[in-house]
Amino acid sequence: MHIDTRELAVKELDCDLCIIGAGPAGISLAREFIGQGVRVALVESGGLHYDRHVQALAGGPTFGAIKPSIEVNRRQFGGNANLWCVGLGPAEKGLRHAMMDAIDFQVRPWVRHSGWPIGREEIMPHYERAQQVCGGGVFGYAPEPWEDEHARQLPLQSQGLETGMFHFSPFEVFTNRYRQQLFDAPNITIYTHATATELLPRESQTAVGRVCLSGPGQRPWQLRAKTVVLAAGGYENARLLLGSRGPDGRTLGNAHDLVGRYYHDHLQGRSGYLIPSDPRLLEQLALYDLRLRRGAYVMGYLKLSAHLQAQEQVMNLNCFLFPRPDERHSRAIDAFNTLRGHRLQRQRLDEVAPALGMKKTLACLWQAGRGLDYVAAMAWRAATGRQSSAYGLGHGGWSQLDQPGKRFSRLELWHSIEQSPHPLNRVSLGPRRDALGCAELELHWHWQQEDIEQTLKAQSLFARALEGAGLGRVERVLQADGSPHLERPVGSHHLMGTTRMHADPRQGVVDVNCKVHGVDNLYIAGSSVFPTGGYANPTLTLVALALRLADRLKAQSGCKSMAGSPFGRSAAKLSDHPAAR
Repeated sequence: MHIDTRELAVKELDCDLCIIGAGPAGISLAREFIGQGVRVALVESGGLHYDRHVQALAGGPTFGAIKPSIEVNRRQFGGNANLWCVGLGPAEKGLRHAMMDAIDFQVRPWVRHSGWPIGREEIMPHYERAQQVCGGGVFGYAPEPWEDEHARQLPLQSQGLETGMFHFSPFEVFTNRYRQQLFDAPNITIYTHATATELLPRESQTAVGRVCLSGPGQRPWQLRAKTVVLAAGGYENARLLLGSRGPDGRTLGNAHDLVGRYYHDHLQGRSGYLIPSDPRLLEQLALYDLRLRRGAYVMGYLKLSAHLQAQEQVMNLNCFLFPRPDERHSRAIDAFNTLRGHRLQRQRLDEVAPALGMKKTLACLWQAGRGLDYVAAMAWRAATGRQSSAYGLGHGGWSQLDQPGKRFSRLELWHSIEQSPHPLNRVSLGPRRDALGCAELELHWHWQQEDIEQTLKAQSLFARALEGAGLGRVERVLQADGSPHLERPVGSHHLMGTTRMHADPRQGVVDVNCKVHGVDNLYIAGSSVFPTGGYANPTLTLVALALRLADRLKAQSGCKSMAGSPFGRSAAKLSDHPAAR
């Protein structure tokens, strides 16, 4: 059942399980209860389509060179799945998936505050289920099943490098495919345009009793629940806890001032270019291109072995290989794509310069003009669908081109970089209020010097291995101050760590079962529970954890028939409500 709460007239409703947030974590959790004897309320701040008034509720000041919260925290059914933008085929967008490495779960003495209270083996069975939930193909993250005559992994094991695989699935799995399935489930109600503003405790109990909800222009209402799961994302999970108080009057789940702290994301940037000793190398690297293989979209990448990470005491990061023309033509196409991207966001061409800045506009025009021969040919091939204007994180297919070794002269070394969890990187509540009267969130972010040093060292290990294997010469790229190159503003929409998992309540917000320490019936799903995040996109892991949590909640409830639900009478009344028709 679906209810748009803008049409809701009642002040209070009941459910057994309230899930706050209809992103990949919340949707995956709710699906596990279809047909079970549990009345589930899936509450989403946004609607089925983008609403700028609702999205404005995600805004707030940012301190540090990180993307604004309003851009990386989508309030809409499907959550941040609506932001996925990897090109899988004509008019089809998706997201990459990878398992986190086993070392990412371990305590690493050279990474402060690292270590999960569970190992990867604990969630491995859930990873396999998550692969299917995410719409992925065959479960296989080792390179061997995906190799063929023209797609072999690089022989770098002796150099301490390994090949891993990313899988890809379409974004509509969570934005559309599961929507009707949940709408049709008799025991699940989806409430859209329903923003959770506060959690209210039960009297004289260490438990949540009610969820306060509202929306722009709406009357506030409440939802009574036996169990509550926060699945609203790394920012909003923390924000809702910080804006709620327990029976003792203290901030909910924040007895040790940990809620909102240890925020981390995945940074992106290049470390240099590999100039192949043999141009034919590009014709042997199809494994490292995004391609359709055995009914699945996959792409290989390089990573540091766990042994090398421990030996050199560096954090985890991977390395993509993207083909590029020579430097003059690369600068020209980058400038062209910058101008083109801003043009697509503007109604008229004369709006580009004010938006981009006159100085940068002129610089882009100059660079594009210097490589006009390449830009013109590339633009024509891109317009006719024969080649991308820039292969990278969002576009593959270069290995299918005729003689890629003659089209490109080098390989860009691009990294997804682990960031260590640091208590001063955090989400907090600011002094300003949003349209619903809730405190706006504030983001505080800084890249620690120890992270910078470890990243530089790790990137040099990739360069050393590639050169040591005789593949070519690496030209390093650094910032003017000697720090690693980063895409700015930084961030990959991977909002991790703000309600971190730890067995000790003095070091974490949730326990090994994702239950908030000190609160009997409050759980958290999503990447906010990740103590550390490695380099892998978090979706596969957060879905696996949601499935693991669903198993625990189903076992606790016994999944009795709907007739046995203590809220059976309320549910029957709700089904007769006009807004549900």
